[in-house]
Amino acid sequence: MRVKQSSRGCCWWFLVVVTLALVYDAIVYTVHKKTEKSEGAAPIPGPPGAIEKKYVDALKIAMQFFDIQKSGELGHSKRFSWRGDSALTDGSQAKLDLSKGMYDAGDLMKFGFPMAFTATILSWAILEYGDQMAVVNQLDPAQDSLKWITDYLINAHPEENVLYVQVGDPEIDHGCWERPEVMSENRPLTQINKSSPGTEVAAETAAALASASLVFKSDFRYSSTLLKHAKELFTFADKYRGSYSESIPEVATYYKSTGYGDELLWAASWLYHATGDKSYLQYVTGKNGEVFAQWGSPAWFSWDNKLAGTQVLLSRLTFFGNKDTTNLGLQNYRKTAEAAMCSLIPDSPTATESRTDSGLIWVSEWNALQHPVASAFLASLYSDYMLSSGTAKLSCNGYSYKPSDLRTFAKSQADYVLGNNPMKMSFLVGYGENYPQYVHHRGASIPADAKTGCKDGWTWLERKEPNPNVATGALVGGPFLNETFVDDRNNSMQAEPTTYNSAVIVGLLSGQASPSIHPL
Repeated sequence: MRVKQSSRGCCWWFLVVVTLALVYDAIVYTVHKKTEKSEGAAPIPGPPGAIEKKYVDALKIAMQFFDIQKSGELGHSKRFSWRGDSALTDGSQAKLDLSKGMYDAGDLMKFGFPMAFTATILSWAILEYGDQMAVVNQLDPAQDSLKWITDYLINAHPEENVLYVQVGDPEIDHGCWERPEVMSENRPLTQINKSSPGTEVAAETAAALASASLVFKSDFRYSSTLLKHAKELFTFADKYRGSYSESIPEVATYYKSTGYGDELLWAASWLYHATGDKSYLQYVTGKNGEVFAQWGSPAWFSWDNKLAGTQVLLSRLTFFGNKDTTNLGLQNYRKTAEAAMCSLIPDSPTATESRTDSGLIWVSEWNALQHPVASAFLASLYSDYMLSSGTAKLSCNGYSYKPSDLRTFAKSQADYVLGNNPMKMSFLVGYGENYPQYVHHRGASIPADAKTGCKDGWTWLERKEPNPNVATGALVGGPFLNETFVDDRNNSMQAEPTTYNSAVIVGLLSGQASPSIHPL
């Protein structure tokens, strides 16, 4: 009996040893896997590799769509033979000059909310990557396009608590298919004010003008004017809170806002960068941050939701400026930005599943490319912030990633847009050999010498031939989740470009072509 007991004891100890060995091996394997991603990350990474010509070429093409979308007297800005002066009397009924600005998409509407977002993103791209834009002769065009919008936004704000947020009637406009140069329909104005507030539009416009004041700071008078309007608009937005989608229900058909808290934080963040006034930093890190920031819950960046952009912008302070780890609000923005970045890296343990089979971020059927391009722009920024500040790694649930992992993700989204996709199609019109020929765009679809107007112009929409004019630089809506694309002029879901899409693709391409970040 004792022998048997001894035999059992020996077997038991053997099993314990084997089990411990297996556990040890498993631990070693797990630790190895967790550190595998950060091998070589201890040394501070250098700048990204050599500039790739394709991103510079694509940037030069993408920048041109702003010229196509310009309203007003073009003058030196006329770069396409099929475009001319248009909407010269916009705003005249209110004794305002609202002739400038840009048409929203393939239509001839001026929607202030997405137009202001366009200006904010274009400003951000110039501020971060302006030196590289200058090297490839794209800084002047970028600044010219930005000023075309900010001139309009200044004129749209004639009083402290009044902002004109729309020119044109969508029902009338969408009942016509005509070139902007020949339109003669009534173009009514829509405003927000104290009794009909629109916090999100006023705040986004404040963000646009505050960020632009940094771009044009060498022009003291213009920069000061931009900042004056930005401050007034932010005060208006914050004091008279209310969604413009509720104050003016008819706007909800096209650009319905899901809330205004994100725009308030976004605007205050830009005003802090523009002024250095700590009250704006306190605004975003204090009670308003607690109410609106949704710390710990990453969100998709878009014309409607600015939280991810705010988190990355405020993280910039922790990389380069404010090292105060006791500022819990600022640290919460940084942590949420990190969570957002972790969700974008494909092999991160917290990677989002919102992707196509080929790896494109895919969130929405309408204008599908907005989210992946905007996300990639933020990833490029965050990667460059890490590189420039000497931050070696990003921790995602115990796994470490390098700045290069974020750049690889950003590059994958840019490459998809430029043709590295199952369709072998470039979604940037004018880039590559295969891009959409039937872009849903009035001006591009009608010959410059056509005599048609509002109603008889519909014949051009239905024509089977490709567009007579190339909407160079247009970023169309993009593919379905199953990675198919129907190149049809009637397919506005996929084939219509937007001006704000152009802003994020310009930002992304500038980031891919730029080796460094510079102080704001």
